[in-house]
Amino acid sequence: MHLSLVTASVFVALLSATSAFAQSSLAKDVDRQAAKVEAQVVAWRRDLHQHPELSNQEKRTAQLVAEHLRRLGLEVRTGVGGTGVVGVLRGGRPGPVVALRADMDALPVTEEVDVPFKSTARAQFNGQEVGVMHACGHDLHVAILMGAAEVLANMRATLPGTVKFIFQPAEEASGTGPGGAVAMIRDGVLENPAPAAIFGLHVFSGAPAGDVFVRPGGVMASSDGLSIVVRGRQTHGAMPWFGVDPIVVASQIVLGLQTVVSRQVELTTSPAIVTIGSVTGGVRGNIIPDTVTMQGTIRTFDEDMRKKIHERVRRTAEGIAQSAGATAEVQITAGNGVTSNDPALLERIRPTVERITGKAVAPGKQTTTSEDFSAYQQRIPGVFFFLGVTPPGQDMQSVPANHSPRFFADERALPVGVRLLSHLAVDYLSRRP
Repeated sequence: MHLSLVTASVFVALLSATSAFAQSSLAKDVDRQAAKVEAQVVAWRRDLHQHPELSNQEKRTAQLVAEHLRRLGLEVRTGVGGTGVVGVLRGGRPGPVVALRADMDALPVTEEVDVPFKSTARAQFNGQEVGVMHACGHDLHVAILMGAAEVLANMRATLPGTVKFIFQPAEEASGTGPGGAVAMIRDGVLENPAPAAIFGLHVFSGAPAGDVFVRPGGVMASSDGLSIVVRGRQTHGAMPWFGVDPIVVASQIVLGLQTVVSRQVELTTSPAIVTIGSVTGGVRGNIIPDTVTMQGTIRTFDEDMRKKIHERVRRTAEGIAQSAGATAEVQITAGNGVTSNDPALLERIRPTVERITGKAVAPGKQTTTSEDFSAYQQRIPGVFFFLGVTPPGQDMQSVPANHSPRFFADERALPVGVRLLSHLAVDYLSRRP
């Protein structure tokens, strides 16, 4: 009996050592393959940057991605959720399924950065001609995931499991309504095969190029669209007592909405924002109009807080309008949910991030921007990373932010992104929970 216990102990130790050696060998192979593809990733990024496409118009981008994945021998499906592309890489050894995601769309922004691959693209947006630019860095996301696909495809024989590469359209169309993630999920992107976890990243200005940030729980806010139509009674501007002034009522509502966060919910539990960004009404100075329309956004990091704020926004607007003899029609359009990193999954892959960066994981700050990566996280565990892209030596507080026409990304972040996604996939597939 004693001998069998010793034998079992030796066997377990040997198995553990063998597993560690296999993981170490895979990790070294990832780095070798990533170094080989580095120049190509830069070339892809510059090509994508020079040829940006708006949400749901990413046809050229999708074709470039699909052709690359087919050359790698992956199972490729196109037209997912519109212009989305999905590639499936089945490893040579049995194991689970993991997904990696990149968004592909650009913004209606005219580029002002003087680089050789500057975008001069033009397109129609909301009935007007606009410039088009990858002002949020999705060109880097696509190039990074294309690089990771090549890295892992070159390791196919030793890969323990399956990797699903998700190239998503229309992330920028989310926030005030369904975006590309929701459309891809409806088209079965999380099925056949079904991933057990998903990883993604977003490049951000204001952080040193190559630095990686992540935090458990809510990291990016939910984003809901807000529309309020105030209806009064039109009259002459010189005789306001004959009507009901919706401009005055709308002004009172704007001020009243600021008390929703500051006075009507327990702000210490979770940050929140209610913003009115557009107010329209009237045609000339001496006519009090019938209606005023306001557009805004609601941002929260907690679903319970989100529900409470929706209720209080509606109550506040309707109550103020009623007190003045007007009415307020409040419409809240659900957008992105909270991008919330699964704590257990983050702890599981923390050693991977620390090995790649050579330091303890830097805790990322919460940001009130939003991401439809949250739609995947509502269905399977997921972790979303931030990757800094600001060149060294710059003031991190004053550099142009994402969505700026002067947004600039240091390409030294690209190989870090490729290694991060590739190592995450390999380590997740190799380590059993």
